Amino acid sequence: MRILVVGAGATGGFYGGRLAQIGRDVTFLVRERRAQQLRNGLEIISPLGNATIQPKLVTADELRAKPQPFDLILLATKSYALGQAIEDLAPAVGPGTTVLPILNGMRQLDLLDARFGAGHVIGGTCRINGDIDAEGRILQLSKLGDLTFGERDGQHTERIAHINEQLSGALFEARLSNDILAAMWHKWYILASLNIICILPQGTVGEVVAVPQGLAFANAAIDECIAAAAANGYPPPVTLIDWDRKRVTLPGSDLTSSMYRDMKKNAPVEADHIMGDLLTRGEAHNISAPLLRATYVQLKVYEAHRSSAAA
Repeated sequence: MRILVVGAGATGGFYGGRLAQIGRDVTFLVRERRAQQLRNGLEIISPLGNATIQPKLVTADELRAKPQPFDLILLATKSYALGQAIEDLAPAVGPGTTVLPILNGMRQLDLLDARFGAGHVIGGTCRINGDIDAEGRILQLSKLGDLTFGERDGQHTERIAHINEQLSGALFEARLSNDILAAMWHKWYILASLNIICILPQGTVGEVVAVPQGLAFANAAIDECIAAAAANGYPPPVTLIDWDRKRVTLPGSDLTSSMYRDMKKNAPVEADHIMGDLLTRGEAHNISAPLLRATYVQLKVYEAHRSSAAA
């Protein structure tokens, strides 16, 4: 199976690198600047073991000049790069190509369906504490690293069995799900909850729950996001809610959301894709979500300030 990984940052670089490490036929679709960094090797620094891989690379211009279909495309960009990524990967989509996006949220499915047809697109989500350093090395910051995927209708097809075989055996947990949309909604609701908890008060989980009304605020944020997910037909299981709630309201925790950390670095954020889209989908079912709305407004003001500063 020929695998194209779109994006060689903290997420795509990790999963694609680990697959290449065990001999899978992996090619990375990258920008020229990233290609220059990787020509000396893709390096992964991890508590599970370091690795340096000599990756196969292709740029968008090269792929456009010489289109070639891949069997599986692992799409691992940020949502603000999704539109361009879809155009860049289009020459790699043939009649038998499957696209596996591992972005957060659900909007990517709508966009990919519209461009390539729903039959080409399966569902996916991942969990990893990762980053990329100034030298371009992939940093796995903890042992957490899993990739969940499946057919969107829950069927166990021949293609998903083949994909499962290809994704298994590397230094991350590959999980074939019978209800991938529920898994994606679960990841989305807790990620949005954590964004609200960190972004509005501008602090870590531990700092927020330590102040008066902080715990009540955090629980209200979680409840809003649960309500939005449930109204769209994907209520998180009670057992998962209890575990999630403990994790994102833990006293003394230094946990923060990646979007909050991006704001602190004055980096781009996924305001529309993660927060705005959840707000819209909740409001379509008359869900009141004032904390979600306030967080989205704050993020959009932040984006406006970044645009003004760059102009």
